[in-house]
Parts: sequence; structure tokens; C-alpha cells
Amino acid sequence: MRADLRVKHDIEARRAAIGLFERGHGFESAAKALSVPRDTVGRWLYAYRSFGSGVLPSMDGRQTGYAYEQKVAAASAVVDGGMGGRDAMEAFGAMSLAPLKRRCALCREGGAEAPRPKPRGRPRGSGPRPRGRTREQELGERRRRLETEAAYLKK
Repeated sequence: MRADLRVKHDIEARRAAIGLFERGHGFESAAKALSVPRDTVGRWLYAYRSFGSGVLPSMDGRQTGYAYEQKVAAASAVVDGGMGGRDAMEAFGAMSLAPLKRRCALCREGGAEAPRPKPRGRPRGSGPRPRGRTREQELGERRRRLETEAAYLKK
């Protein structure tokens, strides 16, 4: 059984895919030979072509976080600089093309400030509003006020 449950395909399958890629196989024939989904092998081939054979065995299912400046620089290099997706992945060290494509689409729609991180969670002040006082609370307050008035007048 696999040690890390986030990784669906073990290292041996990825090493076999590297061997097939080195022999000139495409992702479809490699997927058939390995009995692995085509999309998965296609992503492996993209990473293999971008970073070489050393990166596939080290893929362990963990996601890497990138700084906002690095995300903006990569997206603007693709959108404004005319750099290709694979070249931008290699230059900025991004392991996946999907987030880069998403940021490029955001930059095309809303400019360079579009990929700014969105606030998470419930907005402040959106909690339940304070309710009005109940009749019992009003009567209790009135009783205390009258008692203090009566105590003041008795002095």
C-alpha cells in the first residue's frame, strides 16, 4: 500500500513513464501501456518536458505555495512578454500549468492586480444582529429604576 494517500500512482509507474517518454512514446501510448489515465500521463509528460526526468519521481502530492510577486511575474511574462507556458513554468519554478493558465486568464480580464488573493471566510460584521429587548427585560429595567427612585425619595 502507498505510504502517502494523496499520491495515486506510485514511483514505479512514474519511472516506467519516464522510460517510455525517453524512448519517444507520447502520453496516449504511455497511458495505455501503464494503465493510467491519459490526463495524468499528459501532465507527467508536460512536467517531464519542462523540468526533465528528475522531477517525476520526486512528485509527492504536496502543493507548493508561491509568493504573490512570483505569481504576478509569471503571469505577466506570459501575457505581456509573450513567453510560452512551459518556458514560464521553467523560469519561475511552477510545477503545474493549470494555476499559471488561471492567473493568465485573470490578468487578461482584470489587469495585473487581478490575481490578488481574495479574502477568506465570513466578512466582519455579518454576524447575527443584536435583538431588541424582550418585555421581561424592559419590565425588569423599569422595576430597578423605580426601586432606585423610591430609595432616593425615602432618604
